[in-house]
Amino acid sequence: MMPYQFTVSPDFSPDHLSGWFFFNTWLQRQTGEAIHLEMYNSFQSQREAIQRNEVDLIYANPFDAAMLVREKGFLPLVKANDVSDEAIIAVSLDSAVDKVTRLMPGITVAVTEDPDVRMMGMIMLEPADLNADNIKITVCGSYVLVAKHLLQGNADVGIFLAEAYDDLSNITKSKLKILVQSQISVIHHSLMMGSRLADKRDDIQNLLVTMNQDEKGGKVLKSLGFDAWIKVEDEEMEFMIDLMDTLAI
Repeated sequence: MMPYQFTVSPDFSPDHLSGWFFFNTWLQRQTGEAIHLEMYNSFQSQREAIQRNEVDLIYANPFDAAMLVREKGFLPLVKANDVSDEAIIAVSLDSAVDKVTRLMPGITVAVTEDPDVRMMGMIMLEPADLNADNIKITVCGSYVLVAKHLLQGNADVGIFLAEAYDDLSNITKSKLKILVQSQISVIHHSLMMGSRLADKRDDIQNLLVTMNQDEKGGKVLKSLGFDAWIKVEDEEMEFMIDLMDTLAI
């Protein structure tokens, strides 16, 4: 039988790459199932693999959750405890701008391909009457590169995942200035499973929510930057998908 394919949304912090491999190994041992971790270096290549039904388990960003549930019948398992997706709008420290409303049309905004963070960031630029039509957008391969664009003067504003901003080096952060941070608190990444694994949902869910009670499991969670997994109910996932739809309008 083909091994199950596991993947992670490409917006995870590079610091946690080894953590996902540790997690995959832990999960294989606990479930006795063959699970292969496949990392994609872009959202596009990952979505194409999902469309080809090549993904069985995914740590998905909130934006893709709607497609996974509605088009592919994925079910939510768990989310990281006390972790939500928030966006930060930042500028370089020497920028004269000290609040979003002082930003002007024609500015260059550095972003990643991360869809939910980009959407939240664009919403936070609206008070300055900025939108995709009156700004220049530069897409960067990582949040480290977004910061680099700001520091080198190649962009006026950067949109960051708050967690990724916090992971920047202290030297980099000391040269940046946060204008605003979102506080939505109900948008989050989720570990989700496809139909091939559906009959194992309860067993895997139970393994994950008790993972922090096991010494090895606790260490693996720590390598991901988490302290525990908590169960995601179907209703909670539907609420988040509806909210993402509303924000996208």
